[in-house]
Amino acid sequence: MNRNAADLGAYFLPAPVHGGFAMEGYWVWCGSVAKGEDGNYHMFASRWKKSLPFHPGWGVASEIVRAVSPTPEGPYRFAEVVLGPRGAGWWDGRSAHNPVIQKCGDTYLLFYIGTTFPYPDVPEDGSLTHDSYQWLCARAHKRIGIATAKSILGPWQRPGRPALDVRPGYFDDFLVSNPAPCLHEDGSCLLIYKTRTYRKPPYTGCTGNGMFSGMKLGAAWAGHWSGPFRRLADRPLFEGDGTEGIVEDPFVWKTDGGYAMIAKDWDGAYTGDAGSAVYARSTNGVDWKVSPEPAFSRDVLWDDGVTRRMGNLDRPFLLFDEAGNATHLFAATNDGSEAGFKTMTRSWNLCIPLR
Repeated sequence: MNRNAADLGAYFLPAPVHGGFAMEGYWVWCGSVAKGEDGNYHMFASRWKKSLPFHPGWGVASEIVRAVSPTPEGPYRFAEVVLGPRGAGWWDGRSAHNPVIQKCGDTYLLFYIGTTFPYPDVPEDGSLTHDSYQWLCARAHKRIGIATAKSILGPWQRPGRPALDVRPGYFDDFLVSNPAPCLHEDGSCLLIYKTRTYRKPPYTGCTGNGMFSGMKLGAAWAGHWSGPFRRLADRPLFEGDGTEGIVEDPFVWKTDGGYAMIAKDWDGAYTGDAGSAVYARSTNGVDWKVSPEPAFSRDVLWDDGVTRRMGNLDRPFLLFDEAGNATHLFAATNDGSEAGFKTMTRSWNLCIPLR
């Protein structure tokens, strides 16, 4: 990557107002892009009906779709549903989310999270809440899987079991989600993931509903992406770094000295600006050093000449050319007036070209 990712925002060109990917009637999130054998650019994204609340609607009714554009900037046009519901008996039978498209040799790999629940379909009358049984069950069953295909167009082979499960008795015993794979040429894979920890009652001093911890990151490794994955550490990443900030939505790539990461500074502990992006580097995938300056903020200059502070810039994804240069940043965004989802009315995946 021939640029200083610690100051990635300095390389931003104006984002096309009419670029990226959006769908009428749907919340859209989690954009990940690859150039296909057909010469087009294919975005794999999450969507779910706007008749459901954004959160936690994604956790109970998201599906992964493919959209196509002749250029990286878009606009991307919906092509097909890639991973939809397939029955509560499957580990990913009710919701698929967080797609990350990669390629290893002649095989396309689609990392994603899936979840399930045994209850009836979620009503679309606005009654879904964080206390609904569907969401409570789905949240605890989030796992990471890898679908495969020989063509960007499919067909996709969906796994019968997760590639990464929880570990009872460790910090990652509640859920695993937000996959951030980094593939090597020999097929080996570093996988950074998000997790939470079960808490024992009484539920005092805990975040969320009290029964689980705040968000943490873990690291796993497989000698080949097909697995098995083994954990590289029995402690969360960034723990004990002096700030104890929450880092979410990592994107990881290989460097000459090891690995680099951009991720969301969830509460602003690292950058002083909640929702901006941090840059971190590591020699081994476990011990990370965070840059003191944000990689980029939520302020986006658009090609209509207006700079807007976006509600979110989540799930960052860098597109690299054949020479290994980062050419475009994709991120999930919305029209909210603050960091988070409370005031949003629309969400989509934007594209920011890099100079």
